[in-house]
Amino acid sequence: MTRKSRRERREARRSGGPTRYQMRQKLVAFGDDFHIEDDRGQKIFKVDGKVLRVRDTLIFRDMQGEELCRIKERLLRVKDTMEIEGPDGKTVAMVKKNLINPLRDRWKIDVKDGPDLDVKGNILDHEYEIEEGRHKVAEISKKWLRVRDTYGVEIEPGQNDILILAATVAIDMMAHEGN
Repeated sequence: MTRKSRRERREARRSGGPTRYQMRQKLVAFGDDFHIEDDRGQKIFKVDGKVLRVRDTLIFRDMQGEELCRIKERLLRVKDTMEIEGPDGKTVAMVKKNLINPLRDRWKIDVKDGPDLDVKGNILDHEYEIEEGRHKVAEISKKWLRVRDTYGVEIEPGQNDILILAATVAIDMMAHEGN
């Protein structure tokens, strides 16, 4: 799960537009399985929910069953945190919900071998952006889809789609905890 250089991302942007995925709202929970679809409704990834003894885990797989990454709930933290691991078990990123600000929640994706990402917008309503500095790398929105309880994830070319999708799932789980 390596990040692409700025030059590689610029070249990818020139070659085509963003990639869109469909996510089911409120179906994400430990112990549940679900699929991430492309913008045509074809299943692209399977997310396998595992409830383990020590901590809960979601495993991202391609449609051939190969593990791409894992999302693990971090225990005993002051602020909500979820860890994204590569298939080798090494930490790729940490998704953090900082302590609640009176005006809005603050979210950050700490990427191990790349620039950190900031999450801005209305998380609860699935209307937000993920940014690297001032550059938007992904947009999450319900506006593009007419299917009830579904939202879209639009990822700019040259990004690590698996990392962005895993972070989106982690944010969704932490933001809608207990709903």
